[in-house]
Amino acid sequence: MSTKLLLKYDHIPNINRLEVYKQHGGYASAEKAIKTMTSDAIVDEVKKSGLRGRGGAGFPTGMKWSFLAKPPGVARYLVCNADESEPGTFKDRYLMERNPHLLLEGMLCSSFALGANTSYIYIRGEYFYIVPILEKAIEDAKAAGYLGKNILGTDYNLEIYVQVGGGAYICGEETALLESLEGKRGNPRMKPPFPAVAGLWGCPTVVNNVETIASVVSILENGGDEYAKLGVGKSTGTKLISASGHINKPGVYEIELGKVSVEEFINSDEYCGGVWKGRKLKAVVAGGSSVPILPTHLILQTSDGKPRMMSYESLGEGGFATGTMLGSGGFIVMDETVNIAENLYTFNRFYHHESCGQCSPCREGTGWMEKITHSIISGHGKNSDIDLLWDIQSKIDGKTICPLGEAAAWPVASAVRHFRDDFEKLIH
Repeated sequence: MSTKLLLKYDHIPNINRLEVYKQHGGYASAEKAIKTMTSDAIVDEVKKSGLRGRGGAGFPTGMKWSFLAKPPGVARYLVCNADESEPGTFKDRYLMERNPHLLLEGMLCSSFALGANTSYIYIRGEYFYIVPILEKAIEDAKAAGYLGKNILGTDYNLEIYVQVGGGAYICGEETALLESLEGKRGNPRMKPPFPAVAGLWGCPTVVNNVETIASVVSILENGGDEYAKLGVGKSTGTKLISASGHINKPGVYEIELGKVSVEEFINSDEYCGGVWKGRKLKAVVAGGSSVPILPTHLILQTSDGKPRMMSYESLGEGGFATGTMLGSGGFIVMDETVNIAENLYTFNRFYHHESCGQCSPCREGTGWMEKITHSIISGHGKNSDIDLLWDIQSKIDGKTICPLGEAAAWPVASAVRHFRDDFEKLIH
């Protein structure tokens, strides 16, 4: 059986209600943190845990927290990035729907550690129906003394607000999110300065993903050292995976990092239940649409013949020539009937639509790649178009202010590298 921390109580009826959440140990970590720990001690526990950002980048959370500037008399903010817009990813939605108090408890502990008295949950526009769930949880937590003034009888104050975005994928990038939260157009900012120095309204700010913040609860409950015992190497703890595509059991699964192979994750009845309709596996997008697509022989094994494991390091082994990324955990399985060029057109269309247009390589390149792939799948392509796609993506990758350029380029590069035959079939 898999180890469960975040989904431990998701099967409990009415776990979204405060009284039920408390019956199962809810807010115990918050009481421990606020009543018995200092802010620095909490940051140290998160550092010990080895927790990495679960939104896609995988940056060490404790280190990110330690970068937060603390000028006297200047407000600090925690912003929860709930703008889950990566195609193939829906695990944050699942957490907020099923167990909103887990997120709120994580925000309370994290805000206390960072010295923030005002925190925000920035949620994507398409998740509007989750807003009442979160606001009811905030209202109940405040009535019970877990939010507001003099929390749990101490002198610590915290207000949490929910802000709904306009449905722009670009606002998943932390500086674009902050621009939107300030009421501006959601364009990414140049860095430096980083949000830890000059974030929301020019004040020191930490932006963390929903799953990252929720994970703080179990870290404080059991200790950072115990959390670090889960997983393998630098991939510590558990990770939520959004599994979809051509599988028998799509859904959200919690895995212990590095302890489950990709093959086991796809075929085990505990997880995806195998490729549907008795078909063969062709390709997998392991971490959301922005990561390289890998064919069967590369997603199941590393270049040295070892089983590919569900961890940051194992999935990335070999670089982008033979590897991919764990990313946000959007795990999309494609069977033998899929033509990758047709799938790529869907991705290219998405990234062209969602580009903010601030950087020329991304603004022009994503549109160009969409047009070329559309021409290919419509029967009007040429062999030279395949090489042109490769050339365009190389001129976008690493040449934009924010990672949307890379997100658009990497799927194209991997599709051309590993599935050139699929393009040629449509052309000929």
